[in-house]
Amino acid sequence: MVDLQGQYQALKPEIDAAIADVLNSSMFIGGSKVKEFCSQLGEYLGAKHVIPCGNGTDALQIALMALDLNPGDEIISTPFTFVATIEVMALLHLKPVFVDIDPNTFNIDENKLEDAITNKTKAIIPVHLFGQSANMEGILQIAQKHNLTIIEDNAQAIGADYHFKNGQSQKAGTIGDIGTTSFFPSKNLGAYGDGGAVFTNNDDLAQQMKSIANHGMEKRYYYDKVGINSRLDAMQAAILGVKLKYLDQFCTARQKAAKVYDELLADLPNVKIPYKAPYSSHVYHQYTLKVEQGRDALRSKLSESKIACAVYYPVSLHEQKAYHFLGYKKGDFPISELMSQQVISLPMHTELNPEIQSTIVDQIKKSFV
Repeated sequence: MVDLQGQYQALKPEIDAAIADVLNSSMFIGGSKVKEFCSQLGEYLGAKHVIPCGNGTDALQIALMALDLNPGDEIISTPFTFVATIEVMALLHLKPVFVDIDPNTFNIDENKLEDAITNKTKAIIPVHLFGQSANMEGILQIAQKHNLTIIEDNAQAIGADYHFKNGQSQKAGTIGDIGTTSFFPSKNLGAYGDGGAVFTNNDDLAQQMKSIANHGMEKRYYYDKVGINSRLDAMQAAILGVKLKYLDQFCTARQKAAKVYDELLADLPNVKIPYKAPYSSHVYHQYTLKVEQGRDALRSKLSESKIACAVYYPVSLHEQKAYHFLGYKKGDFPISELMSQQVISLPMHTELNPEIQSTIVDQIKKSFV
C-alpha cells in the first residue's frame, strides 16, 4: 500500500545526516531538533503554536484535556473514522455523539450537525478523511452559533488546502480551535516511528496543551493539573524536518498518481472514483473507490493476484462491540454503514508510476469479467 523504502532511498543522504546529527548530539529527548521541526511545521501550516507529542491518539487526548471538560459532556464526530478519534473520548469519560457522513467526501455531513447538538455538547471533531478537508466553513458557522470548540482530526490530510468562499485559503487543521495530526510512518508526513502534534493559534490553549503533554507541569516539578507523558523524540523530529521540506512535492506526486488512476478507471461500471470537493484540495492519503456491488469479491481477487488493497473501514464505530454502550444500533447511520460495505483503497504513495498503476487497474478490470 505504501512504498516507504523507495521514499527513504530518494531522501537517504539527508535522512542519514539528520539521524547522525542526533546521535552525535546525544540529545534524544527534546533539544534543538524538536524545536526546529515544530517551528518549521508551524510556519508551513500557518499555526502560531505547534506542540509535539507521542502519537496522533495522544494529540486528540491532549486537545480534549485542554478544554477542561466534565464527565458526560458530549463531543460530536462521525462513526466512519479510525477508532482513535472516538477512543479518547471514552477514555476521558466523555460521550461520543455520532453524525453520519457525506457519501461523496466520506467526511462529516455538516447539514446533519445541528440535529445532534444538545445542551451537553461541547465540541465537534471533524475528521479530514482520506486526504481532503471536511466542509469547515459550514462547521464553523454552526460551532460559532452554539459556542462549540472545533478540534480538527487532520491525521490524513496534512498539506491539504481549504478554500473559503471569499477566496482565502488555509491549511487543513488550522481552521478550528485546535488541529491534531499523526506522524505514523504511512502518513503523508510520516516518521520512522511514532509521533504526533497538536497545533493552535490560541495562546491559552497552547499553554494548556504544552503543560498537559509534559505531566501537567509548567514549572519543573510543580504540577498544576493532571497531565500525561507524551513526547516526540529528537530522532523522529530530525527525520520529519527533512521530510517536511518535501511535503508539497509528496502531495503533488500523490495527486498525479490519483489522476492516472482516475483516467484508467473512468469507464469502469460499478466503480466510482474519489470525489474531489470544490472547497478543498485532495492530498490522497488514501485513494478510495466506491464499488457498488462485489467489493469483497474484488478484494479477494486482488489479494489472490498479490495486489495490495485495504478497506478503511469495514465496520462503522457505532456497530463495534466496544462502543455498544453508546446505545446506537444498525441502521442509525445508513451512509456510514453503506460506505463500509462499498469502499476499497488502492496503493497510494509517492513512488507510484503509471506502469504499476496500469497493472493494478488491469487486475481490477479482470476481476469484474
